[in-house]
Amino acid sequence: MARTKGIIYFARHPFLYPLLRARLLPCILLSAFVLTNLFLWTYLPQVAFLAIFHGRHLAFLNATFLVLGEAAAITALLFECFFADETLVDVFDATLIHEGCSHLVATSRMVDPTAGDPVKQLGKPMTSAIYSPFSLRQIIEFIVFLPLNFIPVAGTPLFLVMTGYRAGPLHHHRYLHLLGFTKQQRNIYLNRRKLRYTWFGMTALILQLVPVLSMLFLLTTASGSALWASRLEKKRELAENSNTPEPGPNYQDDPA
Repeated sequence: MARTKGIIYFARHPFLYPLLRARLLPCILLSAFVLTNLFLWTYLPQVAFLAIFHGRHLAFLNATFLVLGEAAAITALLFECFFADETLVDVFDATLIHEGCSHLVATSRMVDPTAGDPVKQLGKPMTSAIYSPFSLRQIIEFIVFLPLNFIPVAGTPLFLVMTGYRAGPLHHHRYLHLLGFTKQQRNIYLNRRKLRYTWFGMTALILQLVPVLSMLFLLTTASGSALWASRLEKKRELAENSNTPEPGPNYQDDPA
């Protein structure tokens, strides 16, 4: 899967490490602070409330997932607002360059092929450089979907599916921006791969539920989404060079 490959790719390519080191301490401190306070002040009240619907034993388990989800959302929001989005763009773009798609990155920022490794090749952006746009709608939907966790057994998986459905396409916002797609073109492109993007978003969210390491997985997810984008781009270019039409509505790309 692309998310797993993103973790392996990040680990095997040291040129990405400086991007992590620059944010590692703020990541750990922010994640630990948010997680500690949520468990300290909100965990037991949520257990007590969930016990009304789930019973005592399931309440502890589901409250744990609920608090981890809340912590992941708060931490990701704060991190992306103050630390991360520029770093995520750099991870995404550097991965594309390493995978042979430097021409695509060059549509949005300066690229110096003589500078050494892919990270060093990255120059200043010439246009807007956003990995995943801030979405008030997504935050509101996340809050609205949280009560799904009150449903015994099926509630938490359903919550992950619903949030993954909304969050998945955002991981390729940067790719579609580099392609210069209009809003209509983006919608058509994403709708053709709706199931794949839902699965990607869902598993990315699960990785972000891992305490303390959630922000590390945010960076590896950016690398994984770039790997998927590079494969999609090569298929798209092959289709264009062969004078074949774009895949029809029934076509689905496998991010694995």
